[in-house]
Amino acid sequence: MICFAGLVLNLIGSSIADHFNLSIYLDTSGTIFIAALGGYVPGITIGFFTNLIKALFESSEMYYCSVSIMIAIFTTFFARKGFFDSFGKVLLLIPFLTFATGTFDLLIEKFLNATSVLQSLNQFQISYKENFLNEFLDKSFSMILSFVLLKLTPPKIKRAFRLAGQRQAPLSDEMKHVIDQQNYLSSSLRTKSLLILLLSSFLVSFSIALISYLLFKNAVIDDRIKTVDGIVTIIISEINPNRVDEYINLGRNAEGYRAIEEKFYSIKNSNTNIKYIYVYKIMEDGCHVVFDLDTGTFDGDAHGEIVPFEESAYPYKDDFIAGRPIPPIISNDEYGHLLTLYKPLYDINGKCQCYAAVDYSMEILPEYTKNFTIKLMILFLGCFVFISAVGLMFVKNNIVVPVNTLAYYARNISYDNKPSRERYIEQMRGLKIKTNDEIENLYSAWLRMTENLLKYLEHLQRAKAKVADMQIKIFEIDEIAHKDSLTGIRNKVAYDEASARLNKKILKGEAKFCIVMVDVNFLKKINDTYGHEHGNIYLINACKLICSVFGVEHVYRIGGDEFVVILEDEKISLCKYFIEQFKSEMDRKNSNLLLEPWEKVSAAVGVAFYEPDRDKDCEDVFERADALMYENKLSMKAARTD
Repeated sequence: MICFAGLVLNLIGSSIADHFNLSIYLDTSGTIFIAALGGYVPGITIGFFTNLIKALFESSEMYYCSVSIMIAIFTTFFARKGFFDSFGKVLLLIPFLTFATGTFDLLIEKFLNATSVLQSLNQFQISYKENFLNEFLDKSFSMILSFVLLKLTPPKIKRAFRLAGQRQAPLSDEMKHVIDQQNYLSSSLRTKSLLILLLSSFLVSFSIALISYLLFKNAVIDDRIKTVDGIVTIIISEINPNRVDEYINLGRNAEGYRAIEEKFYSIKNSNTNIKYIYVYKIMEDGCHVVFDLDTGTFDGDAHGEIVPFEESAYPYKDDFIAGRPIPPIISNDEYGHLLTLYKPLYDINGKCQCYAAVDYSMEILPEYTKNFTIKLMILFLGCFVFISAVGLMFVKNNIVVPVNTLAYYARNISYDNKPSRERYIEQMRGLKIKTNDEIENLYSAWLRMTENLLKYLEHLQRAKAKVADMQIKIFEIDEIAHKDSLTGIRNKVAYDEASARLNKKILKGEAKFCIVMVDVNFLKKINDTYGHEHGNIYLINACKLICSVFGVEHVYRIGGDEFVVILEDEKISLCKYFIEQFKSEMDRKNSNLLLEPWEKVSAAVGVAFYEPDRDKDCEDVFERADALMYENKLSMKAARTD
């Protein structure tokens, strides 16, 4: 409705100016107002349709639509720079707009009316001074009125105009910035669409202009041919075919010859475009002159003279001799740019007695076509800009922005946590892309796919959490299954797995290890004397000593008072040192009189090294270590007995 009001404002202003015969136009206020309010396309549309409607009453108005479009582009550019925010800036724009429109207006007017470019420029210099004041008053009124209307326009309507044509919800400033950067890439969709649109518009405009030019040129030529044909028909009607030979022989002495000649001169003088009128009897030896009128430049040939064929007519010599009709001939030679029409005169027996011919000037044709071409270019310039602007807005709002928006969301999708995913889906739904075509289908499919994907991810994360929880529980169970409940070190189950691993190495020939068997002494005595609680403390103290010397990662408790140490690879060389250190630490504790019996440690130790030629599996090594431990235990008891 606001755009329609702008169009009406232009037409009312123009009607007032015409009614009161004002020297100003008053037909651009609506264009400036709408362009400042809504941007390029609304402004260009109002300017274009203003001139289109005015052209219904005055056809030349359509040629000035380019000026209205230029005003819309000028206004939109400076409105987006903030020039319509203050009255002072608006006043500053008036001289520039006056200069631009005044120059463009007069150039169009002079090119439409002048016969040459030089004449147009000379007249332009004179007319511009006379027209500047009128243009200044007109544009001042239009700019000030538009500024007032903008200030009176509610913010809601201004916002609606900013969103006009958009097929989706408004974008944030960040997204606009990103999408604008994408739009101007050398291979962006907007660039390709712009090139295709401009190329298509140009080709269509050029094709229509070329066809219009050819049709116009042919129409002008056909009009000339009809005119000349009528003239030649009149000339033919004045000649008696039975007296042609008499006219050739006697000329002005023949009865009625002078009267016919005077009529021919009368016909020639009635139309300045008639250059030559002549009548020939054409025979094998050439063209025998019957009538040939004098011109201001050339004297006509005398009756009876034989003149050669004109170069332009020579291709039709056989037709002339046979007396057949000759098509119109257009030539451009020393006699000028001419249309020549020959018409045969037949006697009562159907024999051709002579040809009457008229040379009609075609010098005006290039000027006609030039003026027509200029008008056509001016007209199509406005149409081209209008079509391009509307097409670009359509491509931007229906294709480029929706596609780039979807691409932006695809690159910035958030999987981090549930609130982020929910916020992302809400933003996607908030786009509300409504193009009613494949883009909208793509948006709907993308939204459904994203929702399903994020739901799947949510289920997957819950499943992962469950799996992780189960893994923790399995690990805990495994820890319990492999850990000794009293000492916290690995138990018999863990030792069996370690043995199985060593057996695999034995099969591959890669085994290198030793087993240390440690059996704690006097556990039963501690339990019987001090109770099982102190017996447990005694075992824990023994375990701590073993682990501190051999390393907790190598120690296993396989029975009530039995511990096994497995040393592999480079640790084997330290085995004897570890055993000596262990025995030394036991002696130190046992000699400490301040310690309670359960705080001391006594254990028998036996060690066996894997020997490939002797041991077939880990059990053989274990048994040898156990046997050596037992021997050590007996010796320790013997020492105690002593």
